[in-house]
Amino acid sequence: MPRSKKRSSRGGPHGAVQPFSDEDASIETLSHCSSFSDAMSVADEGGEAGEETAQEDLQYKLNVFIDSTVDKSAKTRQGALDGLKAAMATRILYEFISDRRMTITDSIERCLKKGKGQEQCAAASLACLLCIQLGSGVESEEVFKTLKPIFKNILLDGAANIQTRQACATSLGLCTLVVEDDILDVYATMESFESLFMRSYVKEDGSCPSLNPQTTLLHTNALLSWALLLTICTGSQVKAVTRKHLPKLPRLLENDDVNMRIAAGETIALLFELARDMDPAFEYDDWEPLCDKLNSLATDCNKHRAKTDKRKQRSVFRDVLKERDFQTETIRFSTERMTIDSWVRKRTYDAFREFVGSGMNYHLQANEFIRGVFELGPPVLVDTATLKSMKISRFERHLYNAAAFKARTKARNKFRDKRVDVGEF
Repeated sequence: MPRSKKRSSRGGPHGAVQPFSDEDASIETLSHCSSFSDAMSVADEGGEAGEETAQEDLQYKLNVFIDSTVDKSAKTRQGALDGLKAAMATRILYEFISDRRMTITDSIERCLKKGKGQEQCAAASLACLLCIQLGSGVESEEVFKTLKPIFKNILLDGAANIQTRQACATSLGLCTLVVEDDILDVYATMESFESLFMRSYVKEDGSCPSLNPQTTLLHTNALLSWALLLTICTGSQVKAVTRKHLPKLPRLLENDDVNMRIAAGETIALLFELARDMDPAFEYDDWEPLCDKLNSLATDCNKHRAKTDKRKQRSVFRDVLKERDFQTETIRFSTERMTIDSWVRKRTYDAFREFVGSGMNYHLQANEFIRGVFELGPPVLVDTATLKSMKISRFERHLYNAAAFKARTKARNKFRDKRVDVGEF
């Protein structure tokens, strides 16, 4: 179920950035100002004074970006959007953004309506990061109320730029997860996604639709966003979705696009997990043919497919085959760790990571909303001295990595089909 609304303070000590120079403020270099995460030394060297100065520099730089989102130059607007995205992905900026949320929202709306291609994609991603920063509450609801109709119009407009539609499919899914508290509105958004990816289903006469790669990618993004929203649906809705889509989804495993095959496999595993959470005795009539198909994809050695695609596909479908025994993954950040132990958790984690990228660990550590989603509790405060004491030497880190690599190789060898490897060679 969608989480209840609650406004909470997400402010606190922010990381410092490099001093802002006149060159950084120039229009020509706006598109290159994205290194917010590698300037921590300013605060460390200058103490509280250095941190305060760096904070002022950051705010000045962000204000320049916000002002530049309405510039006449498309290149300048693109650079400003990218700068704001980089800052929001690697910092907690709740206090700063909260007072300027509608100004940023107006800029995003203008870029989505009047921009083209990459500018629209950047604006869609920025909308998601804005909602992640604000969390689930009245403030993010104001933002989403403005942008949601635009996302849907672009998503369902066949004449719109295909890359923009792909970006809107992904952004609409995560924004709905973060903001929407009305389950009926969630269902309506899921129906919009269904209207897209169902076009990749096999036709009634048994023939496969002929789609270009970009359209297939749009359908893949719609399927992944649909699966993300499925994680917060009620039990009755999950049952209805299972009856409607489970008989058809396995045919997507035959799709020519590797990303669509993987998305379909993970969505099938997610559906089974949700269905068995409600009814441990849940059974699927065509279980044996489905297992055979999944097994063939997990050991695929067709020569007409790229090696990287086959490697990626095998890894995913080995995990899908072990749906009843999910292979857990541990995420470590600061002094904490989080376990990815289900397909629901994996789909949610992957969705957030797609937008914050390398800043995911920082958000897991400091973003109250994301910590709430993964049930990590309030942020744990760790002082600088403790962090420094936790650091190990380069030699110790090398020994640890070598041991981990050896253990990982041994574990993977148990699941490798050596006959496939020999056949490929």
